[in-house]
Amino acid sequence: MIKYTEDHEWINVDGDVATVGITHHAQDALGDVVFVDLPSVGSTLAQKEVAGVVESVKAAADVYMPISGEITEVNEALRDAPSLANTDPLGAGWFFKVKLADKSQLDTLMDETSYTSFSATA
Repeated sequence: MIKYTEDHEWINVDGDVATVGITHHAQDALGDVVFVDLPSVGSTLAQKEVAGVVESVKAAADVYMPISGEITEVNEALRDAPSLANTDPLGAGWFFKVKLADKSQLDTLMDETSYTSFSATA
């Protein structure tokens, strides 16, 4: 199940762990991604807390936690090849994995249809 935030992050939930990244809309608005700052494995962050930063040739943007939880893994390949956030934002360009603290927070996020409508006006 993939959900989306108003800050243009996606979260793909698989049991109690979810993978997080930025959306096509976000990477398109940013342009060529040249650097990512990822959270520390083992850190616990609250929903909407800054989890990292993505920098492009145009701008820098915070990456927010779509849901509260503990960071279990970060995408080391993204550190070496930040352009993965552009070329495959919903696949190889994922940012981090999080162990969910409160699954009910997923109800505050958008489904694909809602996000598509939202991003068309963003």
